[in-house]
Amino acid sequence: MAEPLHGLAEVVYPFVGYLIPLPIIIPAVAAALAMLFARVPWVQRTLAFFALLASAGVAALLIVIADFYGIQAIQVGGWDAPVGITLVADRLSSIMLFTSSIVLFSVMWYAIAQGIRDGDRDSPVAVFLPTYMLLSMGINVSFLAGDLFNLYVGFEIFLVASYVLLTLGASPARVRAGVGYVMVSMTSSMVFVVGLALVYAAVGTMNMAQIGERMNDIPGGTQAAIFGVLLIAFGIKAAIVPLDAWLPDSYPTAPALVTAVFAGLLTKVGVYAIIRMRTSVFTDGTLDTLLMWVALATMVVGILGAMAQADIKRLLSFTLVSHIGYMIFGVSLGSAQGLSGAIFYAVHHILVQTALFLVVGLIERQAGTSSMRRLGSLMYTAPLVAVLYFIPAINLGGIPPFSGFLGKIILLQAAANDGSLLAWVLIVGAVATSLLTLYVMMVVWAKAFVRDRADAPDYHEPAQPADAPSRIPSGMIGATTLLVAASVAITVLAGPISGVTSRAAESAQDDGIYRYAVLGETSENPTRRLDQKERYAEGHENAERGADSLGERRASLKDPAPACPRPRRRQRPRPRAPLPLMRARRTLKRRSRDESTVAAPQRKN
Repeated sequence: MAEPLHGLAEVVYPFVGYLIPLPIIIPAVAAALAMLFARVPWVQRTLAFFALLASAGVAALLIVIADFYGIQAIQVGGWDAPVGITLVADRLSSIMLFTSSIVLFSVMWYAIAQGIRDGDRDSPVAVFLPTYMLLSMGINVSFLAGDLFNLYVGFEIFLVASYVLLTLGASPARVRAGVGYVMVSMTSSMVFVVGLALVYAAVGTMNMAQIGERMNDIPGGTQAAIFGVLLIAFGIKAAIVPLDAWLPDSYPTAPALVTAVFAGLLTKVGVYAIIRMRTSVFTDGTLDTLLMWVALATMVVGILGAMAQADIKRLLSFTLVSHIGYMIFGVSLGSAQGLSGAIFYAVHHILVQTALFLVVGLIERQAGTSSMRRLGSLMYTAPLVAVLYFIPAINLGGIPPFSGFLGKIILLQAAANDGSLLAWVLIVGAVATSLLTLYVMMVVWAKAFVRDRADAPDYHEPAQPADAPSRIPSGMIGATTLLVAASVAITVLAGPISGVTSRAAESAQDDGIYRYAVLGETSENPTRRLDQKERYAEGHENAERGADSLGERRASLKDPAPACPRPRRRQRPRPRAPLPLMRARRTLKRRSRDESTVAAPQRKN
């Protein structure tokens, strides 16, 4: 399988400088055109459909290129980093970009099918499609951004779009939930801005590669404080405990398709930002212990909240929070194996969680409610919906051999190899959370699908208007089936996918490669070569810096040392001189080394 992909990579590699910005340009152009054709719904639908399909194709090509040729970076407008806008496509960002493209395309297909069948009744489609394109653009900007400021810009783009999508229909419950969501998101954005100010005050740059390089000169306590501020901003977006209270009240009130894309992607953008900060900027692991406790609390609190719910949407919202903890678990271990498990589990969870929320939309359409106190007999009245629920449900619960089980196994192995007491506590918490997740998924199965509906506590025959749709549109079934099939495909292709995630983890952990790909020869005088293949080629003068090609990353992750308590690296706080003085010192040191080199032969004579 590698040979055909290698041939494809060689063909498209010369165009990588054009491919990287396309996931941002395509939805932006589609949003503008959708607004122009607001009065022609079929044109809007066609534009949105093929725009997201094209974005998914470009993201797939970026994965192939990044895996064979390593990290790819471009400087927008020719302005070199760290001054200009840098877009970076490595294995991590390309994987997240491709997975999000599948979800965005499937949800769009679902929405189009629902709108066509209902005749777009009570649905402001002219606003929905352009806003959805802007949401896609913001997510893609966040994944490709090579500097913190443009990561913030990406966050704001998709957050503004999410405000509109969350309140579509303008019912009192949606407006009330939307106000709360807006307030929480604005708070998160304000904290993010404070974090940006602290970063710039400390190191004088926004480029993530250069921030990571200069952070080595910052005292450990200052690094921890800055990372803590950014962790709060990203933690609110990722809905980690104790910053998760907004999510269960906001998501269930939105339409099913909006909740699906929010649950599948928006929280994962926060997780991605945490991974990027931990691997590229704050690499000393000062807050790893804190992240371990946060991961444990997120897993346990989320699943306990799910057990207390009687509505499927709210139950899935709490399981969403709970399984974010698994990803933070992998990041907190600080190892390539743990990070590989976190990336693999993020891909699995994006697809499975989105599929489950789309299934809830099918249930609401079939039975008129998502409350388990009013549901029953769905296995007999809607057997296809039952199958579409059962597969991702047991996948989320971690039943072998599905991808949920495989992702958890990678994380548990990484924690066991860590060997610390807290890691073993996390193993117990992760196993208990998995079992309880399976329990709540089976409670939904028993009450909504197997039980006779006449036995439901609050059952009454739903009153439907005479012009109500008679059956579920085939497009909605097809979009949900696509996501379920994609989640099963992760199981079938677990070997190659875990290989890519392992290489992504190793590449992300090797911060020197990331900095070299973005900044070039030196950070003080950046050089720019779009021909990354030449820079990493065997025999090139810079090849010893550490190539990121498939050949260098082909081997599996090295076997870790025997389990033992993990020593924590501590940095001795050092007073930091002002930035101009630091530069002057470096210049003097360089001159003294040059003078000593010239004077050495004279002393010998």
